[in-house]
Amino acid sequence: MADALSKVPDIDIDPEGKFKYILVNIKVKGGTEQKVIVRGTKTAEYHNHIFEKVNPAMETLGLECSCLGGGKIEHNNTEKKLRVFGESTGYGKADHAVTVEKLKSVFKDYEIIME
Repeated sequence: MADALSKVPDIDIDPEGKFKYILVNIKVKGGTEQKVIVRGTKTAEYHNHIFEKVNPAMETLGLECSCLGGGKIEHNNTEKKLRVFGESTGYGKADHAVTVEKLKSVFKDYEIIME
């Protein structure tokens, strides 16, 4: 089942714009293997809309997830910049430092700032 974790991308965010994001802990049901993922999209009016899409997808893979908090990301792919800021009213503020580290692993040539 740890295999299922490796199949889940650490980052899945929109390629451009300003949008809500959540930090999610996923783990193998009944196991100890886990990891943190970042999910963000402009289509979400509220942070819980993102979680409502992520949770069933993870359950299908035999994983359970919990939201660690939320915020916003501003993604400028022309200038290769990402800005992580804000918080979620429902989930509280995500640990933006964790989010930034995750983003750096994928967006290696980007300037990434946290506010």
